[in-house]
Amino acid sequence: MTPPASNSTSPDTICLLTRADVLACLADVDPVAVVEDALRLHARGQTVLPAEAYLPWENSRSAYCRSLAMPGALGTGPDGVIGLKVINAAVSNPESGLARAGGFTALFDYETGRPRVLAEGALISALRTAAYTIASLRHLGPAEFTTVAFIGCGNLGLVHADLLRRYFPEVRDLRLFDLRPQAARNLEQKWTADGNRKATVCTSVPEALAGAEVVITLTTVSEPYIESDWLDERAFIAHVSLDDIRAEVFAGAAAIYVDDVSLVEDNPRRILGALLGDRAAPSITGTLGEVLCGALEAVRPTDGRVVSNPFGMSILDLALLQRVTQVAQANSAGFLIDLTTDTPAATAWPAAEH
Repeated sequence: MTPPASNSTSPDTICLLTRADVLACLADVDPVAVVEDALRLHARGQTVLPAEAYLPWENSRSAYCRSLAMPGALGTGPDGVIGLKVINAAVSNPESGLARAGGFTALFDYETGRPRVLAEGALISALRTAAYTIASLRHLGPAEFTTVAFIGCGNLGLVHADLLRRYFPEVRDLRLFDLRPQAARNLEQKWTADGNRKATVCTSVPEALAGAEVVITLTTVSEPYIESDWLDERAFIAHVSLDDIRAEVFAGAAAIYVDDVSLVEDNPRRILGALLGDRAAPSITGTLGEVLCGALEAVRPTDGRVVSNPFGMSILDLALLQRVTQVAQANSAGFLIDLTTDTPAATAWPAAEH
């Protein structure tokens, strides 16, 4: 349920949450639990996930840019969550010292349709992505593991490392590769800062993958390159960036899990979506949500590789923002702005109504 306007605010009052606001509120949020609950709702058919709007272009550097607009809803009636995620990216941004992606996430009022919350969205998007990876590891990954390979060590790598430390404290060894060696070194320094963990910066992808029980791909590539022979026979592969592993890896997997089958089938821009158009397509085992609901038995990588291939769903961002908003209202975080006034004044949340 989006936060109601208090008696002292107009229907056009919107709560603005900066990155700092979101980060502070997340201290009181279990992101993996939120994502798992949303996945259960989706598996039970209690969500709405319309097609995303996709706009590509090239900037003045001839670099690929895109804008994605993704509405969604969870639950039903006034207690449901309705909103929109907009996330834009330019592959040239890191060269300018910017994160590759940025955007916002919004929640809407159930009765009026008015925007009620607008939050910096890149942090929520990155956390949602990492939380899904952790959820997949909890329910589909090896029963025990200590070595993880990160292919791609940018912002998503940092967020994944934070959650990996939080939810799998027994993991001690990271193997890191990034085309930008400094990004790998930055992640190495962060991971080993407490002196209880180790990380190896590798000079090639095969070196990073050698002996890794868990592989997490976090790149921006658009052409598959990871070969089956590079991977451990019982590896769990969190194929987050969606275009890293070759067709042979899918074909030889013991199980393939996605977040939503239709999303994958409808997107031939990604390797698995393209493969599903062939007669000899690999078989998708099911969704993580079905496993969480008990409708599908989990296959773990005991007798072969398991691939997690989430497309990414806006409803997970909306669920996280809903929980963040509840914390923000309780803590008077963020600012309220009436968009209909000539000179809108920013004010803090009123005292929570009980």
